[in-house]
Amino acid sequence: MSDSACRERAIFLDRDGTLNVEVDSVLTPGNIRLIDGAGEAVHRINRAGYRAIVVTNQAVIARGDSSEEEVRLVNEQLRRLIGESDGRLDAIYFCPHHPDVTGDCDCRKPKTGMVLQAQADFDLDLGESWMIGDSAKDIRLARNAGTRAALVRTGKGGSDAGPADWPDEAFDSVGDAVRFIIGREDCK
Repeated sequence: MSDSACRERAIFLDRDGTLNVEVDSVLTPGNIRLIDGAGEAVHRINRAGYRAIVVTNQAVIARGDSSEEEVRLVNEQLRRLIGESDGRLDAIYFCPHHPDVTGDCDCRKPKTGMVLQAQADFDLDLGESWMIGDSAKDIRLARNAGTRAALVRTGKGGSDAGPADWPDEAFDSVGDAVRFIIGREDCK
């Protein structure tokens, strides 16, 4: 395959339940713990030439449980923990809204605002990109944005998914999902 056919691609990653252990709310940097193999998975994404981009709903901001700065501090701790495995996140996008508090928005998953912003920022080919997450919102986001969807059985493990929410693939962990995605791609 020619280099011109291999455009910029991303593996979009949900945060809570996909990269880090999901607790009631990750409100402080001290509460964040990576799921086994998550740092190595991001490093593998980097080595394969994909963008590693987190897209996460953070309604804790709208509800007043956390400030935007506190969410940024948690995200920086996530970056540090992933960096311990030589992984690097290219970007972290978060939606601070919740429809019951702030009204409707374009960025709350499964809406595509965060993915479209990443597409603009990195000139991404969404058709060659993947979304990895643990919930129906992640699968729906992938469908709405035109990426492929991988469900992981960590976190919610798709327990909120309905009959129309089947992913392209399902895996036990983000590491398994990344190994599959990278192993099957033609553009290296």
